[in-house]
Amino acid sequence: MKRILIIAPSWVGDCVLMQPMLHRLLQRHPHACLDVLAPPWTEKLLRLMPEVHDIIINHFPHGAFGLSDRRRLGVQLRKTQYDQVIVLPNSWKSALVPFFANIPLRTGFVGELRYGLLNDARKLNEKKLPLMVERFAQLAEAPHHEIARPMPSPQLQVSNAQRAQVIAKFGLTLDKPVAVFCPGAEYGPAKRWPEHYYAELAQYLREQDYAVWLIGSPKDKEVAEKIIALGNEPCRNLCGVTDLAEAIALLSCADLVVSNDSGLMHIAAALDRPMLAIFGSSSPEFTPPLSDKAHVLKIDLPCSPCFKRECPLGHFNCMLKLSPKLVERYIPVHLKR
Repeated sequence: MKRILIIAPSWVGDCVLMQPMLHRLLQRHPHACLDVLAPPWTEKLLRLMPEVHDIIINHFPHGAFGLSDRRRLGVQLRKTQYDQVIVLPNSWKSALVPFFANIPLRTGFVGELRYGLLNDARKLNEKKLPLMVERFAQLAEAPHHEIARPMPSPQLQVSNAQRAQVIAKFGLTLDKPVAVFCPGAEYGPAKRWPEHYYAELAQYLREQDYAVWLIGSPKDKEVAEKIIALGNEPCRNLCGVTDLAEAIALLSCADLVVSNDSGLMHIAAALDRPMLAIFGSSSPEFTPPLSDKAHVLKIDLPCSPCFKRECPLGHFNCMLKLSPKLVERYIPVHLKR
């Protein structure tokens, strides 16, 4: 049986975009065992992917080099006798563990001059593979082979039992259609639609008889509180009180998701929920939500996308010009009450 180790990205959304690559690996190697080395905050997401056999937790602090710790982990992994590793991050340090593990075939893009650490180092053609999901999928192919098309979209499944358990835990009901807001974005404020815009949209949806839930990390709790304080007391602030698996189960209940470009946006797309995905400083040409039920909203400006954490020009027009009234127009007609 072929054993393949995947060095996963650190971002939740990027881990979602990794799934088609896992699917392709199992198409090429039907009885392969796919293990994933990943940070702890992605573990519960990865456990929802049937392609994943086991998860090895990467406890390295974000951005830390940790040469001795990486060497120690690599030596520990030697006993598993992996046949191949696929390194998805482009950093030099991400290729160290498989090098120390003596994995015979070490695949990845050249990235930070990783010749030697990778012995199957490939050059990325960004124009030919504009999407991140395509770039990941390319690494599942043999060298010089094209990616298989059509490429499947990420898919996450939540059982009725999982859904019911989480609904009961947080005292929620499904007696109304549910709109879920994901108002955070870990990368920075330039990717966040303003709180008062979310508040105005929440008022509109509640007038349409929606229950509105706000989901995100502990860092998003304050933003959600501001949205609720602006005339939306009946809304539920669930930011920071769920773990990732519970957040995924709640997203699976949504009749409509409104999200910034974030990990939760990619999760909602993988759950195939009707969604309005709001883009500001980032680009849907690189990491769009991969679902036919997702509609991307973006204002085309000469300065956008800038890919900055904060607006470098100070006006934030890429978000401010995307008004709630404009967003309301894109709510699918069949979802309006």
